[in-house]
Amino acid sequence: MLYELFNHLGDFPGARLMTYISVRAIVANVLALLVSIYFGRYFINLLKRKHISETQRDEKLDPFNVAKKGVPTMGGIVIIASILLPCLFMGRLTNVYMLLMLITTVLLGSLGFADDYIKTFKKNKDGLNGWIKIAGQVTLGLIVGLTLRYSPVTVMNERVETRIENNITVVEKTPDVKSTRTTIPFVKNHNCNYANMFRFLGEENQYRAGWIFFVILTILVVAAVSNGANLNDGMDGMCAGNSAIIGAALIILAYISGNVIFADYFDIMYIPGSEELVVYMSAFVGALVGFLWWNGFPAQIFMGDTGSLTVGGIIAVCAIIIHKELLLPILCGVFLMESVSVIFQTQVYKLMKKKGRHFRVWKRTPLHDHFRTSVDQVLTNDPTCGILFKGQHDLHHEVKIVLRFCIITLILAALTILTLKIR
Repeated sequence: MLYELFNHLGDFPGARLMTYISVRAIVANVLALLVSIYFGRYFINLLKRKHISETQRDEKLDPFNVAKKGVPTMGGIVIIASILLPCLFMGRLTNVYMLLMLITTVLLGSLGFADDYIKTFKKNKDGLNGWIKIAGQVTLGLIVGLTLRYSPVTVMNERVETRIENNITVVEKTPDVKSTRTTIPFVKNHNCNYANMFRFLGEENQYRAGWIFFVILTILVVAAVSNGANLNDGMDGMCAGNSAIIGAALIILAYISGNVIFADYFDIMYIPGSEELVVYMSAFVGALVGFLWWNGFPAQIFMGDTGSLTVGGIIAVCAIIIHKELLLPILCGVFLMESVSVIFQTQVYKLMKKKGRHFRVWKRTPLHDHFRTSVDQVLTNDPTCGILFKGQHDLHHEVKIVLRFCIITLILAALTILTLKIR
């Protein structure tokens, strides 16, 4: 909105400054941070007055006797509002990538809100039907995948070269193309074309099959990352802290992908228009950091599925747009670890139960709960249960667990950026 105004003002003093990506990104970040903090206070007080809260944990079930009763939930509304407002003011709303991110925010936010509403107001712990969640994620995946396939402006240049001639930067690019290429880590020529997997179908059909595969992959990535973030949201500040670090890494990747000079330097695909994601992701990080003001231990509000599903979907869609989805297993390693722990634990427990035995790989999943659960707690509920990884005798407070998980994410984020040069 303001971008168009300042761009229209042209040579008016200071107007041109507000059209720069760096300036708009910083303003969006600070604005999102302030909105998140101030709106968060109002929202918490509102929910408390309305007695809208969630009983998440009794102190008797916590090894450190930490009770979390009557804490307002649906804090994801604060995050969503803190993202949308700065983007509407500072974003270029004619940019297709900005529009895709806004659609992602609203769609997954609505899905998560419906889930929280059923849990909170209908007193149904199961929340929204799982198939409806999957349908929403599939819908978003189709919107993103098909837009990247059919929109005339969603193109890329596989290679760009820049040089200085007479103090002028000269840019040479390959033609604008629609492509199923993506970046893969630790490989010298790190562009992989999904269409090449279908060469046996012939030149014309392999292109179509490549795009079908890309759309399906988009759906899977959106579902996997959003559900991974949802599982990670189990301790005060955990999901918000990890997601803010991941968002900061995506800001760097988006800026590199949308800048011809850096795209040339790192030898990656140049994606015209993707620099607008820097503004959006800056607001995203600002909103999460501001939310931590209230969500840090002891939490005064939980983000709920309204926040966690939305946050995960935003990360997934941003990575897909800049064709860095194959870097997500590294960047979102903590989310992946949480998801794998739940899947593995469930399948092993079911398999052993069929054989008449009770057996767990970890004391409790998602994995972060393993570190604050004692063996005695497990055996009290299931005396015959065997546990593969019993861990140390001393348990960790959730503040330490959250901090260590965030440190791991920080290391993984740095490694993700380094993959662009380590090959």
